[in-house]
Amino acid sequence: MLSLIVNGSPHVCRSSAATIADLVRELDLVDKRIAVERNGEIVPRSRHTLTPLATGDRIEVVSAVGGG
Repeated sequence: MLSLIVNGSPHVCRSSAATIADLVRELDLVDKRIAVERNGEIVPRSRHTLTPLATGDRIEVVSAVGGG
């Protein structure tokens, strides 16, 4: 299992071979308008399935909110 910091709080991934896409699924954010940052760098949605997570990674997930 992987120990991460997600939005400032400790989080343990269910899988030891997790990617950003796995984490997004685990957080129930699939099909949501979000941006993901890993260790200070934005990860484009097209790279979520290719970007592995490692113990100690700091992940920030930001949701887009519409309004006027």
